[in-house]
Amino acid sequence: MNKVFKTAREAVADIPAGATILAGGFGLCGIPENSIRALAELGVKDLTFVSNNCGVDDFGLGILLRNKQIKKMISSYVGENKEFERQYLSGELEVELCPQGTLAERVRAGGAGIPAFFTPTGAGTAVSDGGLPLKYAADGSVAKASTKKETREFGGRLHVLEPGITGDYAIVKAWKGDRFGNLVYRHTAMNFNPMMATAAKTTIAEVEEIVEVGELDPDHIHTPGIFVHRIFEGAGFEKRIERRTVSK
Repeated sequence: MNKVFKTAREAVADIPAGATILAGGFGLCGIPENSIRALAELGVKDLTFVSNNCGVDDFGLGILLRNKQIKKMISSYVGENKEFERQYLSGELEVELCPQGTLAERVRAGGAGIPAFFTPTGAGTAVSDGGLPLKYAADGSVAKASTKKETREFGGRLHVLEPGITGDYAIVKAWKGDRFGNLVYRHTAMNFNPMMATAAKTTIAEVEEIVEVGELDPDHIHTPGIFVHRIFEGAGFEKRIERRTVSK
């Protein structure tokens, strides 16, 4: 029942090359910074990441991308990372773009044991019809494209069948947790972290503070410990933002 690890490196040490990892957070908020840094230090490669975005060039998942540790991204928003753009267009990175709400629901469905679901989002577009470039060749031609998905009409409206997503590991960030793995998130960290935690074979949680069992109000727990396999207290959280706009 005691799931506490001393360091991030110990918690992620057995993640192998080729693993599929679900990463929580939104933008640079609520991301598992310590777990990402530990993976960078370990140098494990050929990883597939499922995440709303891929950080920025020098922070978040952008660190692993810069180190050439990621072979495929399943993401929604990737516009703040120049290295991501370069690797994708040069054929070094495979990218599956997914509408943001659909991505969240695909992960939630995977965690709930739902293999697939119909949604109107993307129906009648390249999302359902196929042809989206997943990977480019070095000469700029499309080496791999998305395939056509099943569609069906409900209530007179076209829907597309989207598969649920599961992973080998999930790395999530919470505000507080106890040694049983019960987690509480704060504010924007509620985006993607809770569903990622439910959809992996092994969930690793980093928290700002580990408290004694019983200190967390049961009514305030967002992720029950049954979904969490490892937990550690992180350090050095930077709490960055992606872009700052100064008005004149």
